[in-house]
Amino acid sequence: MSNHGTLNAIDVGTTKTCSIIANISDGRNLRILGVGIEPSKGLNKGVVVNLEETKNSIRESVRKAERSCGLRMDSAYVGITGRHINSINNKGMVAIAKGDRRVSNDDLKRVISSASTVNVPNDRRVLHTLTRQYTLDGQQGVRNPIGMHGLRLDVESHVVTASAAPVQNLIKCVRGAGIEVEDLVLESLASAEAVLTPDEMDAGVLVLDIGGGTTDIAVFKDGAIWHSAVLPVGGTQITRDISIGLGIPFDIAEELKKKYGNLLISSVNQKAEIKDVCLGGDGHSIMQQDLCEIVRARVEEMLRMALLELPRSEYLSLLPAGVVLTGGVSNLPGIDILTQEVFRLPARTGQPRDMFGLAEILYDPAYSTGVGLVWWGARHAREAYPMGRSIPDKVTSSIRHALFQAKRSLAH
Repeated sequence: MSNHGTLNAIDVGTTKTCSIIANISDGRNLRILGVGIEPSKGLNKGVVVNLEETKNSIRESVRKAERSCGLRMDSAYVGITGRHINSINNKGMVAIAKGDRRVSNDDLKRVISSASTVNVPNDRRVLHTLTRQYTLDGQQGVRNPIGMHGLRLDVESHVVTASAAPVQNLIKCVRGAGIEVEDLVLESLASAEAVLTPDEMDAGVLVLDIGGGTTDIAVFKDGAIWHSAVLPVGGTQITRDISIGLGIPFDIAEELKKKYGNLLISSVNQKAEIKDVCLGGDGHSIMQQDLCEIVRARVEEMLRMALLELPRSEYLSLLPAGVVLTGGVSNLPGIDILTQEVFRLPARTGQPRDMFGLAEILYDPAYSTGVGLVWWGARHAREAYPMGRSIPDKVTSSIRHALFQAKRSLAH
């Protein structure tokens, strides 16, 4: 948290960088104080490929956010994604040593530290250790064992790791823009904070955050993370297919995708022509159906790739709450219906909620990660024992909690 009491976030995406300055009102509503949005440069599929260009995009985004509210951003929660991110599920176990056999805070620290002990190569870093559930003397599904009596405490954790080089490059860009990193947060976890309801997380739900360069996947069950993955495909691939398929420049293909893209092919007039000003004044036009068929083919391919990331035999029973789509691509008309067809599950489009102040522009799925980063920061700042804590290498943070030292030693 910054020294003036605000919560700050920077979503460094493949196509845009969004900086947000906010605070929490009554513990329930997000008051947006400042927003800065800048086209991203220097990233490919969520990974920094040009330090100077990325740093400049971040700096300009932060400057716009600061100027809109008159406050300075000193530090921020920063989203991270990319194909280099992996996750595994791990278990830990400790004996309850106290004479009264009551689970204490120290027992909780020890068991989570035990679950964090995974073999991480020197070229990788632990980003998160996220608790799935506790088991106390064989009783599963325990969410908070503190104060309960028992002899043995087990925990199942979801451990997220990332390649060290992309992590360090992102940190270097943020710091180069004059901002300290409070935490690095997996983008699908941040987006889930902004778009999911507690009931969905309890029942079982899949979040698909389809951005410009990546599709971020997160499965939640019983109120906790169950599975996560990152696919190196997104809206940029759709635009590239349009550009190649219709023989038009990339920037024009992007504009037409946003204005005329529709996944419900049956609702598109087969004879409808697009004679947009961006195509020039020489009478050049394209058929809208041709455009929409290209868009649908690529989106369907992305959805099927995401489907392959799920446990094949049990995903239908694992996800009774269905699929929640977010990210910029989820603005395409008909994407919820196509998702229902592919997954055979209910689907809806999710956007940030419970905001006021300078929030109007953020009520859009494209900004779920940025808003979710603020909610993540708010929740982890007030919880003594957060269920997840990202540990970027050598990143200082004003939030100290029970597992910081254990995880930091792992990250190094």
